[in-house]
Amino acid sequence: MTDILLTHSYFAEGDLARGKVIRPYPPLVLLYASSYLKSLGFKVQVMDTTFMSKADAIAELRVSQASLIVVHANLMARPNTVSLARAAKLSGAVVAVSGQEPAGYAEDYLGHGADIVINGEAEQTLAALLSHIAQHNLAGLDRIDGIFFRDGDGQVRKTAPRALIADLDQQPFPDREAVDMTRYLDTWQSIHGVRSVSMMMARGCPYECTWCSHSLYGRSHRRRSPQNAVAEILHLRDTYGPDHLFFADDVFTINAKWLEEFAAEMKRHGLRYPFETITREDRLDARMADLLAELGCHRMWIGAESGSQRILDAMKRRTDAARMREMIGLLKARGIRTGTFVMLGYEGETWDDIDETARHLRLAQADEVLTTVVHPIKGTAYYDLVADRIAGGGPWHESNDRDLTVRGRHSKRFYRHAQYWLSAQSRLGRGGPVRRARTLARSLLSRLVMYATRHEVEHG
Repeated sequence: MTDILLTHSYFAEGDLARGKVIRPYPPLVLLYASSYLKSLGFKVQVMDTTFMSKADAIAELRVSQASLIVVHANLMARPNTVSLARAAKLSGAVVAVSGQEPAGYAEDYLGHGADIVINGEAEQTLAALLSHIAQHNLAGLDRIDGIFFRDGDGQVRKTAPRALIADLDQQPFPDREAVDMTRYLDTWQSIHGVRSVSMMMARGCPYECTWCSHSLYGRSHRRRSPQNAVAEILHLRDTYGPDHLFFADDVFTINAKWLEEFAAEMKRHGLRYPFETITREDRLDARMADLLAELGCHRMWIGAESGSQRILDAMKRRTDAARMREMIGLLKARGIRTGTFVMLGYEGETWDDIDETARHLRLAQADEVLTTVVHPIKGTAYYDLVADRIAGGGPWHESNDRDLTVRGRHSKRFYRHAQYWLSAQSRLGRGGPVRRARTLARSLLSRLVMYATRHEVEHG
């Protein structure tokens, strides 16, 4: 009998049905939990839903023989998480949910199929739960740190936080053998022309951006040694033969000394891979840009969020819009493609702030720009700031935080065309005459609709 079944709530079929170009990676959080629990002698099954149908996943969970089933809640996939948790409950197993969202909605998840909500980093909490459940089932859960549960009176209880794992080098590499890596690599090859594998160098982010959730790894920053990270890259090379890597850190270049040592260790082993990752402008300089180019970085994503310094300060980003443009130029001068993220609709944003963001994008000339509209994620400072004006969303178990809106801000139609306008503004003057004319026309049309809808506001 399986001790624990680990699964998650992302289904690629949903994105493919919407015509999205997918960039699938295995769920590293679950694969870390799997390898850790196996190292302690537990019998672990991973049900990777990425390439499954939702119906097949539900059917498999209903007949599972596992004592404990854990559903990792992919952010913005709440309906899937709830469906899987309910199906798991029908098997007779104890059901837990984990991930960034559940701690903020513990009572809701406990009312929709879950017996336990994992609060924060999961590996050690799951080990403690497995040992406890084998002896006591659901009795005495107050002795387990890092969870929410309902007591005998039906009240939601939160236990003491569990200490974060201090030494990441002691963690086994992710259990990639538990999933169909060939399917991932072949999918990447067919869509993007490369065989890409993801890995994590660190956990946690110490910054305080008001809209960002820290519920999984906290505001810590714990980094693996360069030697340990390179050992995993060697393992990946020898086992899967990738030709591209994605370093899934929140801020890859946060530590200059670490990056120097990592580059030296990679060079010592003759390793150089094209890779992409994410950082901030304040954690870049000329020396870091040189190291990134030396390592093979082909794309760096830099979070801009806004071109208005006033809005950046309100977000507590601790970044500088002007220097951000300089860092994009610094990277491009070394042959590294740049991408950036822009967020519209933050509290207090005005027409002038949006114009400043457009100017920022025109000057920055990033190779790729992704735009979104800020949505309130429960547990964040931004959510608390607008809590009395949050509206929409529909039934909790059928929606997610992205469906929420804020009463009084511009309408969804206004922001949809503002996104179109910013995207066009970032591409003005590029390409041949026909492409430039189309971009200009798109920009002008979107601007006109923005002007026409500038007085529309969300009512909820």
